[in-house]
Amino acid sequence: MSTPFEPGAPAGEGFIPLCVPEVRGNEWTYVKECLDTGWVSSVGKYVTRFEERIAARLGVGQAVAFTSGTAALHVALLLAGVGPGDEVVLPSLTFIAPAFAVRYLGAWPVLADVDPRHWQMDAEQVGGFLRQGCRQEGGQIINRATGRRVKALLPVDLMGHPADMDPLMELASEFGLTVVEDATESLGGLYKGRPAGRLGHIGALSFNGNKVITTGGGGMLVCDDQALAQRARYLSTQAKDDPLEYVHCQVGYNYRLSNIQAAMGCAQLESLDDYVAAKQRIQGAYREGLAGVPGIGFMEQAPWALSACWMSAVLVDPAAHGQDSRGLLGALHGQGIQTRPLWQPLHQSPALAGSHNLGCPVSERLHSQGLCLPCSVGLTPSDQERVILAIAAGQGGGSRAA
Repeated sequence: MSTPFEPGAPAGEGFIPLCVPEVRGNEWTYVKECLDTGWVSSVGKYVTRFEERIAARLGVGQAVAFTSGTAALHVALLLAGVGPGDEVVLPSLTFIAPAFAVRYLGAWPVLADVDPRHWQMDAEQVGGFLRQGCRQEGGQIINRATGRRVKALLPVDLMGHPADMDPLMELASEFGLTVVEDATESLGGLYKGRPAGRLGHIGALSFNGNKVITTGGGGMLVCDDQALAQRARYLSTQAKDDPLEYVHCQVGYNYRLSNIQAAMGCAQLESLDDYVAAKQRIQGAYREGLAGVPGIGFMEQAPWALSACWMSAVLVDPAAHGQDSRGLLGALHGQGIQTRPLWQPLHQSPALAGSHNLGCPVSERLHSQGLCLPCSVGLTPSDQERVILAIAAGQGGGSRAA
């Protein structure tokens, strides 16, 4: 089916978008200073300030600003020693960016399922793969099915909810693997009281337009290792060995965040707690308002987690609700309410053909039944009530499941 509300299409009156940025603080002031002073590119005080404030927020020693979360993941995997022919274990149910970052390096994803309660990478399945599906050879972990070396784990904190990181870190220690935490959706979330993003050996954040805070586009690599951070800066600024004489001894990347974007990021970060609280209130209102609607379910929040609630998603059981998730999407679209499905599971993506998967039935079910609801920080209670009433009233309408 065609996707309603294509990017760039005009929104009609009364339209409720899925998730749009909230700009209400010092953004204009800080960005204007960049324009007034001419510090608009990848050098300037706001880049440094943004890095320092993100590091302080997460309690990490180092933060390096990037043009996108995908760029940060790319370099993080490079720092983890991932190279051509290697494999990286990540969840099948996620946006495709982390898998693409793996492929940029000539490496391959190993696609794991997610657990049915919290929708995060299934640590038990990953452990079984490493113990029974791999062999140790010369200090390396070799996938028996592909013959490739497994080099890293890449859990993704889906929907703002942290992955269960302790078991994954234990597996990494047991098998000598690096953990890159994809926290691009979870800034402001907590895992056992610790901020999401600082839970692996290296973390990556995103400030895309639909994230909890935004710089319009941008990302951040975070870690506690100063040498790794220095190398990340070196690689992200075209690997300049002698910037005066333009000497480059390695291949680098043009991945540095601009001062203008960082200025916006500094302003957005000042509102992070308010934005996360708003996201959590919105999700709580959906849970309460839809509790009595047959066939509508939610991701459970684990007792060890505090989700940033980046997206508010429901599961639509067609047998109980009377229509499937795509039928409900169409019915809401007709009322000017934008929703979207969860991502196509990566093991089904033509772009990743040749990747090994561990069997992902939960990811397939969540993709089939999942629907993300409007959850902008600025979503008004009246608009949210309109969404809730539309879902409740839509029971039994729209496109029926086969």
